[in-house]
Amino acid sequence: MTYFSLIINVKKFLMNTNNKLNKANSYRLSQELLRNKALKKGVHLVAPETIFLSKDTFFGKNVTIDPYVVIGPRVKIGDNSHIKSFSHLEGTKIEKNVTVGPYARLREGTVLKKNTKIGNFVETKKSSINQNSKVNHLSYIGDTSIGKNSNIGAGTITCNYDGVKKSKTKISDNVFVGSNSSLVAPVSIDKNSFVGAGSVITKNVKKKSLAIARASQLEIKNYKRKKK
Repeated sequence: MTYFSLIINVKKFLMNTNNKLNKANSYRLSQELLRNKALKKGVHLVAPETIFLSKDTFFGKNVTIDPYVVIGPRVKIGDNSHIKSFSHLEGTKIEKNVTVGPYARLREGTVLKKNTKIGNFVETKKSSINQNSKVNHLSYIGDTSIGKNSNIGAGTITCNYDGVKKSKTKISDNVFVGSNSSLVAPVSIDKNSFVGAGSVITKNVKKKSLAIARASQLEIKNYKRKKK
């Protein structure tokens, strides 16, 4: 490499560095303005410097945002709602008195009605969750509608993709889904029904029913491990 080509490469590096630095500074300033706007509106940003907003983020009254929350485009958060730490939201509508997180991911098309709860390590996508329903732990809810007063147990997965197309899951009112269940779409669970923990549900569940789909437990007495 000649001296002149080295100088040219250094100049290009500095120009790219400056451009990236300018972009970073511009983004930092825009975030500061958005945070100040939210604070002036009355939003409780617990640690503002760790929270990232979008220019179209809408906040209702008495909203609390905990540290390390990222809010992407097209998010509306209603009155008295609480977004807990390390949650990521985009394309989501949240009504009144909703709790989200910590460590929740709400993707495009999520609608949370009033008094709902999304807990830690829960992901939602193109789903509506109706009043007083809960998805508390370690679950994936995709292309799903959940009715009122329903409880989705830890580790529940809506199996919405078969490798070719997406299918929908419908969970009605007053449904209890036990932990570690897989709901294979398209499938519906009618009102006042129960799904036993560890079930793989592939057929519609009628109202006021208990659905259990497990392999029989096998027990071998006096079992000894094979030696190497």
